[in-house]
Amino acid sequence: MGKLTDKKGYICDMDGVIYHGDRLVDGAREFVDWLKQQGKKFLFLTNSSAKSPMELKRKLSRMGIEVGADDFYTSAQATASFLAEQNPNTGVYAIGESGLIHALYDAGFYTDNIDPTYVVVGESRSYNYEQVELAVNLVLKGARLIGTNSDLTGPTERGIAPACRALIAPIELAAGRKAYFIGKPNPLMMRHAIKKIGCQREETLIVGDRMDTDIIAGIESEIETALVLSGITRREDLPLFPYRPDHIFEKAADIIKHHGDE
Repeated sequence: MGKLTDKKGYICDMDGVIYHGDRLVDGAREFVDWLKQQGKKFLFLTNSSAKSPMELKRKLSRMGIEVGADDFYTSAQATASFLAEQNPNTGVYAIGESGLIHALYDAGFYTDNIDPTYVVVGESRSYNYEQVELAVNLVLKGARLIGTNSDLTGPTERGIAPACRALIAPIELAAGRKAYFIGKPNPLMMRHAIKKIGCQREETLIVGDRMDTDIIAGIESEIETALVLSGITRREDLPLFPYRPDHIFEKAADIIKHHGDE
């Protein structure tokens, strides 16, 4: 493998790679500045469905990183796109934040709490028993259960927080149905990311902090992988997985210093 700095495209996770909650990861601004200065093609690919691309753009701007809304692609957008291909202009019952609600609305879906085609679950800080009860009964009536991503947890400045898979589990258990998850490591996300940046797989690097989503997504899509230890996965966790990343760094900014085969 040659220098990672010679890659044309970079697909980067956000939580645990660029920031923890409202705190930048050390060196994140330096890394993004380098991508822009070198004219690299890059995309922030996040499994979080909570915020829209515009909200993510504004969040990074407040942290001193200036990028465009088109530089983001979220699991909410991927979910809305997938469902629009399957059953366009139908009703959904969604449990999630503004990023998911706006993505579904922009894709032509409408809210239906009576007889929806889909029950869609993403991250939500207002998750409650009444929502779970309604979702269970809608699924039992025939609605298809969709999760925006399969993450159990996500990193925050306070530690970790339950993510989509943890929130959807009570619905799965009570309804006796398994959800279909759209986000990483589902190849749907990676195919869209590659198409969006306009690079070949061999020209691209995926940078992430999770072995079970980012790294396996790269491996299954035949994209070179870089695990950063600034998020969920720790070095001592690596023996727990039957696969390995191509590279391991403490943080994304260390990629800039990569000088060839390891």
